[in-house]
Amino acid sequence: MFVPCGESAPDLAGFTLLMPVVSVGNVGQLAMDLIISTLSMSKIVYFYTDCLVPMVGNNPYATAEGNSTELSINAEVYSLPSRKLVALQLRSIFIKYKSKPFCEKLLSWVKSSGHARVIVLSSSHSYQRNDLQLHSTPFRYLLTPSMQRSVQNKIKSLNWQEMEKSRCIPEIDDSEFCIRIPGGGITKTLYDESCSKEIQMVVLLKFVSEGDNIPDALGLKIKHHVYSPHPPKKILISSVS
Repeated sequence: MFVPCGESAPDLAGFTLLMPVVSVGNVGQLAMDLIISTLSMSKIVYFYTDCLVPMVGNNPYATAEGNSTELSINAEVYSLPSRKLVALQLRSIFIKYKSKPFCEKLLSWVKSSGHARVIVLSSSHSYQRNDLQLHSTPFRYLLTPSMQRSVQNKIKSLNWQEMEKSRCIPEIDDSEFCIRIPGGGITKTLYDESCSKEIQMVVLLKFVSEGDNIPDALGLKIKHHVYSPHPPKKILISSVS
């Protein structure tokens, strides 16, 4: 359930929803921290859910003593009306068997709120790449069918590589081919559900390994800015403690 910070629910019709997935290296979440911090986005909604492990902490984006004591929870939504952008930040893992219900609730909110599109930032295990992926850029994208119709030409102009299909069961030579995102958390579920619900979604992901993933997060942030429907005039880089 989405709980507004103000007295009434904000009107988000036509906004782009940007969100991370809890995935290998926490790359999507780190990139989200950079975006929310550098764009000085304001918190507008709490996502109250029993699907995530409970968590509470201090304001991670505090800029002064006055807002340093504000509390943050496991799922919050931030807004930048001037660019018609909202950002959902996730800060904890899913409770067992609760990831699919979370996806259903989230996409139901996307539909009811009238979001124009969804951009998902994710990652996948680099050690599970196939030979073709090993010899190419580590960045990939996915588009739902409804999204392809509106942005296919722009994506082609960027010369980005779409996520390839691979064998559903790698160990079996005659296995069927499908989209696999090992280490990608709920990325595949979100993508599949959005395809069936005709939601415009683009997934931006990078093949990474666990470790110091700040450079990976910065790279994913830059990819988002390049693709963004309302890109800033310059790409800002900030640090979040």
